[in-house]
Amino acid sequence: MTPTRKLMLGAALATACIAAQAQAIQTTGSMVVVPATGELSVPNDQARATLQVEEQDKDKTVAASRVNQKMKQGIDILKRQDPQATLKSYGYYTYAVYAEPQPVTPQQPHVAPKARPIVGWRVGQYLEMTTQNLANLPKTVASAQSLLNLNGLQFGLSPAATKKLDAALFDATYKNLEERIGFIASSMHRSPSDAVLETLDFEGSGNYAANERAMPKAAMMMRSDMAPEAASVAEPSFEPGESTVSMRLVGKVRFK
Repeated sequence: MTPTRKLMLGAALATACIAAQAQAIQTTGSMVVVPATGELSVPNDQARATLQVEEQDKDKTVAASRVNQKMKQGIDILKRQDPQATLKSYGYYTYAVYAEPQPVTPQQPHVAPKARPIVGWRVGQYLEMTTQNLANLPKTVASAQSLLNLNGLQFGLSPAATKKLDAALFDATYKNLEERIGFIASSMHRSPSDAVLETLDFEGSGNYAANERAMPKAAMMMRSDMAPEAASVAEPSFEPGESTVSMRLVGKVRFK
């Protein structure tokens, strides 16, 4: 027998032995824990804008009065531009502004620092606007920017949109579980019909997975620095983008 034929015969015998060992593994009654995930990407239908007004003056009451007046006018503008928007005021603050410390030179003797005097007051307030009127959002924001500063903008999914996705998300997650069970059964040289699903955990919690279902996150955030008051502001450009919602599922499968 030639060396080549010996090598071919040896490889064939090794393959046969491995196959025989695989077939010899008993899988009857085996319990398999199968994780699965489902994801859906959908266009955002809601925006949350954070607006702010801030004033500084030597007189605290003057600064507060200007803040109160501008915030009231800004709220009135937003209500006219988008009557369906939800507005929420928060974060009213008043801070003292102190004089700059005096410079110290090496020639000066060491003396205890004196308390810096208050030279003014900084007063401000935040306003949050939540709306689904994305088509009119640039115009709405621009109209308010003549009085209020745009500090942040987030796009995401409204509660109604998230609820509508539940059926499709459950379906996608369960299909992923079925696919994985099929792959596992094939690797075990078993038929998927031999698998009996004993437990389903649609939150991926319990003892099988540590992470809870991921909630939709903001797909986009924009920041703007403090800007001086202007008579009119050009409309900004926004792209709402998409959000990805996901679900975890863990199944316990026993093979007959």
